[in-house]
Amino acid sequence: MKKQTRIILAVLIGTALTALSYYIMLPPLNLYSTDFWLYLLLVICFYSIPLGVIKGISVGKKGTVSKPQVNKIFLIVAAVPLAVLILGSIISSTFFNAQKYATVIDVQEAVFSEDMPETNTVTNISLMDGQSAAILGNRTLGALSDVVSQYDLSGDYNQINYRGTPKKVANLEYVDIFRWFNNMENGIPGYVMVDPVNNNADYIKLDQPMRYVDSGFLSDDLMRKLRFSYPTKIFSTVNFEVDDDGNPFFIVSCTKPRVGIFGAMDVNEVIIFNPCDGSSELYSVDKAPAWLDNVYDGSLACQKYDWYGMLSGGFWNSVFGQKNCKQTTEDYGYIVIGDDVWYFTGVTSVTSDESNIGFIISNARTGEYKYYPVIGAEEYSAMGAAEGKVQEKGYVASFPSLINVKGQPTYIMVLKDQNGYVMLYALVNVKTPNIVATGVSQQDAKEAYLQLLMDRGEISDLEEEKPVVETESADITVVDVRLATLDGNSVVYITAEDGIVYKGMLSDDESLILVTAGQKLTVEYGATDHEKIRLINAWKPFEEPAPEETESEA
Repeated sequence: MKKQTRIILAVLIGTALTALSYYIMLPPLNLYSTDFWLYLLLVICFYSIPLGVIKGISVGKKGTVSKPQVNKIFLIVAAVPLAVLILGSIISSTFFNAQKYATVIDVQEAVFSEDMPETNTVTNISLMDGQSAAILGNRTLGALSDVVSQYDLSGDYNQINYRGTPKKVANLEYVDIFRWFNNMENGIPGYVMVDPVNNNADYIKLDQPMRYVDSGFLSDDLMRKLRFSYPTKIFSTVNFEVDDDGNPFFIVSCTKPRVGIFGAMDVNEVIIFNPCDGSSELYSVDKAPAWLDNVYDGSLACQKYDWYGMLSGGFWNSVFGQKNCKQTTEDYGYIVIGDDVWYFTGVTSVTSDESNIGFIISNARTGEYKYYPVIGAEEYSAMGAAEGKVQEKGYVASFPSLINVKGQPTYIMVLKDQNGYVMLYALVNVKTPNIVATGVSQQDAKEAYLQLLMDRGEISDLEEEKPVVETESADITVVDVRLATLDGNSVVYITAEDGIVYKGMLSDDESLILVTAGQKLTVEYGATDHEKIRLINAWKPFEEPAPEETESEA
């Protein structure tokens, strides 16, 4: 083969391998990504090896065998990405940049009783973990014979704030490549929404199916579509969410280094991707729409606080002296405050055993941090105390969240059986973890807990002042009616055209069961803790005002 022909053939092989590997690996074309430099090293090999960078073995006349030798030019070229990876990691490390890592976030100290007001029922906290959400979701999907045979639920149940209440959502996925091939024209028909407060789930069928999902293949693959649309962006997490109208989106966090070349990767932009039509929009974090919930990942939120807590005194202090070093516990929970989801986790001293010196909450959309100096048992100790309360049943506690009960910082969690079903609610006092109460409902558990607090002298009485509720009136058109069970009571949720949800108790007004979608109502209501949820005091069918009489009619 002629030398020119051999060179052309080698270039064609290298180009083909480069294109194929890019299509499969989908690396960002960004100098601040380690994946880019690894891909570049691979590309150098794709072009160099066919060009003969390795001299072959030859046998001399006397039977001597020459050893294979690597072309020096190849070694020099390949050394460039390797040098960038090694040196970039060193100069970006915490060893040289402890203070820069420590100042990635700003932590404001806040007052627990001011930010966490007491409520009679816990409606702003997701007490259900992903495992229990998956059980409810799979049970709901299993009832749909035409769906369950072709699709499966995504393993990620993302926490969102939907119309002022916490929800967990998971999109359907193709079971395998054969199901994708058979259903690629139909797409993904819907998703499941789980209510982690009331322990129920609904399947939501979409008017327009989703085409781009993680289980899609070729051009239907979600990451491939995103990479070809944004070739230079460094993707971090991809979370499925729905807006307040129930429309599906994938929220893609994009990162950049805050230290050196590869260090302290932090979110700086977010992509809102429509999986139905493939359209997308790119926002800087400070310009992200308010309905988004999962811009920052919970693990990243904890890691950034660990940089702050461990490295503020310098690198060597974090290794040896560890003076004033603190870190987050191993997991995190969720709290809905206003329109945002916040991550919650305890903060413990590095030298501490089973106690917290406080806890933090971090806004999943804005990245804001607040620290509360609440001293007491750490979460896993509280979980053990709750499990010990009913040890004969063998229940397992979920990771807790924090509430305010009569001014007492209190862990609240659910206890599950071996199948993952929620069996009991548990409350554990943070400062005195042997004060533990359980109940089949949140209200039962809280009443038992209040009684324990009174018996221990922590509170003086159980009288709760009832707030004065101002009543207003509104004329609404009903678009959706749903029935749920809350603390053992049947509750009707009526959604109006403007997205406001009106909540009524069947035990107070049985006629609420007669309300149907499309009706026009006049509703008297009071406010609740949530801006978009109102409490029904009275209602009646809307009456058109009588036409005014004209002079001739008079």
